[in-house]
Amino acid sequence: MKNKYGDRIYSYYGFRDAFNPETDWVARDVIGIDVGITLLMAENLRTGFVWKHFMANGEIVDAMQRVGFTIE
Repeated sequence: MKNKYGDRIYSYYGFRDAFNPETDWVARDVIGIDVGITLLMAENLRTGFVWKHFMANGEIVDAMQRVGFTIE
């Protein structure tokens, strides 16, 4: 995509939200909807902080055991 449409659909912040190559329309917005979860995943990989605090919730542990997951 970036190679074919270049700077028209790719900006400083990443890919534009939407585009239509048939009409040459490109959205002005760049929406970072995935950035939040990506930051959580990166922090969890780095330190395990997210998982540790998630699993400190008794309801989560109970639900995971009920569906058959083993807790280490």
